[in-house]
Formats: sequence, structure tokens, C-alpha cells
Amino acid sequence: MATTLATAAEGTTTVSHAARIAHVSKSFAGPAGTQLVLDDISLDVAPGEFVTILGASGCGKSTLLNLVAGLDRPSAGSIETPGGRPALMFQEHALFPWLTAGKNIELALKLRGVPKSERRDEAERLLELVRLGGAHGKRVHELSGGMRQRVALARALAQASDLLLMDEPFAALDAITRDVLHGELTRIWEETSLSVLFVTHNVREAVRLAQRVVLLSSRPGRVAKEWAVDIPQPRRIEDADVAELSLEITEHLRGEIRRHGQH
Repeated sequence: MATTLATAAEGTTTVSHAARIAHVSKSFAGPAGTQLVLDDISLDVAPGEFVTILGASGCGKSTLLNLVAGLDRPSAGSIETPGGRPALMFQEHALFPWLTAGKNIELALKLRGVPKSERRDEAERLLELVRLGGAHGKRVHELSGGMRQRVALARALAQASDLLLMDEPFAALDAITRDVLHGELTRIWEETSLSVLFVTHNVREAVRLAQRVVLLSSRPGRVAKEWAVDIPQPRRIEDADVAELSLEITEHLRGEIRRHGQH
């Protein structure tokens, strides 16, 4: 099967998807031979949709996100992101410590081609969006872990992409900070109409945030099951409906882990 990566087309034609993953497989060569990590994955993300990718460690979640981001190429299949190159946010904030919070964002704006005269105001606007107004001049070491992730989110938003890819961005944070940022991310998603593809191994996080949860099987990663999440936002981790659906998904996840352990 041919391998292709497509990005934005010319013109303003309305698209039916923010990302289209069609029959994608990925293999890596290693000392023991070629290892199949992802196997024939097909998945669409609709414009404005929030989708979480869930699975056990090593199932290929981050590999899939890297493929959608264009950081690697699939061994087979095709990936389309009609809105152009997606924005990407990692578990680590990856901020430049020698720059202030605002200058980290302005660097992303510069790379996007925003004129110098407009960068300061746009960086301030994005800091306000992530509830860090007044933090433009703060150095990275002056910020808490949650604040650093807010700056990283603002920097990702500075790329002005229609699609935001998030690779376990809150995994290293304490429970209270993570809970606050869940709420902030939901608010920003609703305000901006972004499409979000969010990778996590935390079932309750997946259910709290997403409109749709996609479970990958253990290696090789395949789409094992999907759930539409019809629980109204805002949601809380401790909500009964969130807990009930999380329990159902957890049982399927455990089944995938047991199945993998038998091979």
C-alpha cells in the first residue's frame, strides 16, 4: 500500500475532517527483526471534535500521534490533515528556559510569520486565554508546573492550527493541578472550536475530556473499540456518569492487557 502524507490544499473548500488516518501501519527495525507497532489503523477526527486515544503503555499511542504530526512517516497507509501541519504539545513543556513566558510564545509567532509589531499583543492575548495574564515577563523557573504547561499550551495555540495534538500533557502534574487544567482545556476547546487528538493512559481523564474515546489494543496497536461520550460538559472526574463509563472502558482495557500477556 502506498504511503502518503497530505496537508493543506489550496483554496477554502470546506473539509469533512480535521485529520484522516487511513489503514496506517508502522514498523520499526530492531535487533530482533522488524517489529509491527501499529497495524491497519483507520480513524477520522471531525472539525471541532475532541478525541482521546487510550491504551496500555507501549501500544503505539505516541507513535500514532507523531505520525499525524508529520514527525515520522507511516510504513503503510495515508494521513491527511487538510488544515495544515498540526500543533503539538508534549508531556514535557519544552519551553526555552532563557526566554520569558511571553518570548517563548512570540518565538512560535515569529516562526509562523507574524510581524514583529504584532507579536507582543498576540502573545498577551494567548496568555490571557490560558489564564496567565501578566505573566509575559516571567522566566520559566519562576513558573509552577501547571503554569509551564499553560504557557506550552499557549505556544501551541500560537501556531494557529485547526488541529491540536496532545501527548499526555498533564501526566506529570499533581492531581489538583491536573483537574484544574482539564477544566481549562475544555473551556479553551469550546471557545476556539479546535479539533483535539489527545493521547492518555488515564481512563478517567479520557472520559472527562473527550467526545469520543478510542481504545487501542496492545502491540501491535489496532483500534479495539470506540465510545461516544454523551455526558454534558463541564464534567468532573468524580461524576457518577464519568465513573460508570470509565469502569466499562477499564474492563476492556484490562482485557487487552490480559490478551497481550498471553502472547
